[in-house]
Amino acid sequence: MQRLTITIDDDLLAEVDGFMARRGYDNRSEAFRDLLRSGLETADAGASDSRPCIATLSYVYDHAARELPKRLTQEAHDHSGLAQATLHVHIDQESCLEVTVLKGERAEVKAFADHVIAERGVRHGHVALMPIEAAHDHGHAHSHSHSHSSSHSHSHSQATKSGKK
Repeated sequence: MQRLTITIDDDLLAEVDGFMARRGYDNRSEAFRDLLRSGLETADAGASDSRPCIATLSYVYDHAARELPKRLTQEAHDHSGLAQATLHVHIDQESCLEVTVLKGERAEVKAFADHVIAERGVRHGHVALMPIEAAHDHGHAHSHSHSHSSSHSHSHSQATKSGKK
């Protein structure tokens, strides 16, 4: 680890201290490291490269939009090497939230996320990419299997206080 000395004006330091207080940082070094990482990631956001990354893709969509749930499911299956896991939440009668964990080359992950967010019926979307080190072989393999039906239906009902529907 390297030690750096920087000079910043008082107003900027006050902003950093406010940021630290809001986020609960104990020291400036950790705050500056996180701010630098975030700034570098933002500055490099347009880069199209093959660096490995992990990402979360979060989006809210209209589940009644024509064929959208089916298209989204097909996209995930078509990119099963990227999509690691998905959480599906029913928000209300019309809207669902999905959060998908993606892993792969930065350019491929970003292209997939941008495609999903651009789908007609997706109301809000956000992708957060984080760089990861290249995979190391630890001498063991993981395998997972799961099945999905091609139909995607939703039922929405209100639970009573006792938790029964």
